[in-house]
Amino acid sequence: MADAPPGGSAKDRLLLAAADLLDAGNDSFSTRAVCERAGVTAPTLYHHFGNKKGLIDAVLSHGFGQYVAAPSGEPSHDPIGDIRRGWDQHVAYGLAHPAFYARLYGAVRPGQPCAVTSPAVAALSGLFEEAARRGQIRVAPAEAARQVHAANVGVTLSLIAQLDGERDSTLSDRVREAALSAVMSDETAHRAVRRHPRRGAAIALAAALEQNGNDLSVGETALLRELLDRLARADG
Repeated sequence: MADAPPGGSAKDRLLLAAADLLDAGNDSFSTRAVCERAGVTAPTLYHHFGNKKGLIDAVLSHGFGQYVAAPSGEPSHDPIGDIRRGWDQHVAYGLAHPAFYARLYGAVRPGQPCAVTSPAVAALSGLFEEAARRGQIRVAPAEAARQVHAANVGVTLSLIAQLDGERDSTLSDRVREAALSAVMSDETAHRAVRRHPRRGAAIALAAALEQNGNDLSVGETALLRELLDRLARADG
C-alpha cells in the first residue's frame, strides 16, 4: 500500500478518513480501517499521531476548530441576539454530526477542561462581557457563559439521543430561553439593576475592566477585580 497517493498529504488524508469514520458512528472504528481508507500504512499513522487516542484527539480538535472558525456573519451589535444564533448553530452542528459530537463531549476527563471546546466557550464569554457592559445581564459574564454553554451541550446531546421522527423541534428554543432568562432578560435585568444598583454597576465595571487601556498596574487590576467580584455576588 503506497503512503502517498494523490489527494493531499498523508496526515491530511488520515484526518479526513478518521473524521469520516467517526462521523458515520462506526463502532468498529480502528486504526486499520483509517489506514485503509487513507491509503497509508500503520507506521505513517503512528508517526503523525503516536497512537489511536492521538489520532482521535487531533480529529476532534480539527473538526470542532473548523466549526468555531466558521464565519457567523457581520457583528450585529446585539450580543444577546448573537448568543441566540450561536446556540442554534451549536445545536445544528451537533445534529449534523451526531457521532462526532457525542465523541467530542463524551470524552471528558474528571478535572480537565476540554481544550478542544475552550475557544467556543471563550467566544461565548466575550459576548456575555459585551452584554454586561450594556447592563443586559445580572450575573458575571464567566458564570453566564458556563451556565448557557452547559445547557447548550445538554440539549444537543438530548436531541441527538431522540429518534429523527420523534425529535422535539421546540425543545432547543425552550431550553435556550430558559437558560438566558436565568442570567438576563430585558425586564428582569432592569429590575435587578433597580433593586441592586451596586451589583449591576460592579458587573458592568468588571466587564469594562477586561478591556485594554486602563491605567492600573497588574496588582491593582487584580485587587479591583476581586473587590468587584465580591460586590457582584453580594445580596445587598
